[in-house]
Amino acid sequence: MDGIWARPLLFLIALAIVGLIAWAIAGPVAAVAVFAAGLLFLVLSHYRHIYLLRRWLRDPMLESVPHGWGVWDQVYADLYRMLRLQRQSESQLTATLEEFRQAGAAMPDGMVILDAQDRIEWCNPMSESHFGLDRSRDTGQVITNLVRQPNFIEYLQAQNYGEPLILRLSRGTDFILSVQLVPYGDRQKLVISRDITDLERVETVRRDFIANVSHELRTPLTVLGGFLETIMEVKAADGELLRRSLPLMREQTQRMQRLVEDLLALSRLESSHNPPREEPVNVPSLARGLYHDALALSAGRHRVVLDLAADDWLTASEEELRSAFSNLVSNAVRYTPEGGEVAIAWQRRGLESVFSVRDTGIGIASQHLPRLTERFYRVDRSRSRETGGTGLGLAIVKHVLNRHQARLEIASEPGRGSTFSALFSGERRLAPVDREPLARSA
Repeated sequence: MDGIWARPLLFLIALAIVGLIAWAIAGPVAAVAVFAAGLLFLVLSHYRHIYLLRRWLRDPMLESVPHGWGVWDQVYADLYRMLRLQRQSESQLTATLEEFRQAGAAMPDGMVILDAQDRIEWCNPMSESHFGLDRSRDTGQVITNLVRQPNFIEYLQAQNYGEPLILRLSRGTDFILSVQLVPYGDRQKLVISRDITDLERVETVRRDFIANVSHELRTPLTVLGGFLETIMEVKAADGELLRRSLPLMREQTQRMQRLVEDLLALSRLESSHNPPREEPVNVPSLARGLYHDALALSAGRHRVVLDLAADDWLTASEEELRSAFSNLVSNAVRYTPEGGEVAIAWQRRGLESVFSVRDTGIGIASQHLPRLTERFYRVDRSRSRETGGTGLGLAIVKHVLNRHQARLEIASEPGRGSTFSALFSGERRLAPVDREPLARSA
């Protein structure tokens, strides 16, 4: 027999037996009175348990489930088991929700959950950074009241789920977001935002790079093509024409060759699979060689000075240092008017070793200084082409110094000249006792 009915039936059987005994002893009236009293007790007990159940339902805690007897004992036991299962399910759901929130917080993209009325239900820290939100303060707010960008409002209202929105924000610096709307559930929406500022910058650099390379190659090719076409059109070879055109063709060919060589050098410097070779470099000897190169390039048109105030050697790639320093020296000679001065120096400045090139050339305005190391950036394009520059020299210098944990300092004033300094940390400096063994091992 089901345990729910066992105790009530036993109680009724016992009550009937007691009533029969009372009948035998005191008569039928006593028996009815005993039986009625027992039923009254049973009814009052049920009402008491109903009262306890209602009171518990107002604040159903697992620890305060009432105790009873008979059928109520089974009812309370079932309630206890149901409540315990519910608590376990709630704990699992809470843990799952917390894992979801932690995963959302760790996402590199911004995530905002909106309800059917575009109110914020939840957002992760990255979206707070992207849109300037505060989850504790802005939950329940309509997102368009907080993100007041016309393009974003139109995108949200149009519910264009297929294409992302490119949103350009201004927070002191350019800030570009890619915003994607994803519908789910009952008219809910997920707004995913991604910071693509660096990607856009790289894409801009790529476009500029291709445009600049095309432009740089177009002029020499046009010159070569024009001369070749002219020579082919004349019936007989014109000696004067050849005498004038061949040097110009050679000059333009050399210009394209220098451009290609610089592009290849930049490609090697930017490759992560090509780390710089570490070897002892005799910088004073390297500076002397560059001094003689400057004299040859100047051809007596400038006063070239060499100042070796330090005898420091460096642990570095001699080929890369020669390329970077040579670019600084040749730039100084090319941009310094005849009669000016070019000074090459190797010295110590505090804990750092400094290679510097100072000139008395045309100088550079301050607004151009931050962009000088960009590929093909020129302050004066026509003058740069006249001097034979490719527009890649300072970009090569920057990459070489970055590979050697060094930095480039530029000081310039229009009309008074410029100073370009490469600063190396003391960690790359070699002590005199270490130079010869290292040189022999190299």
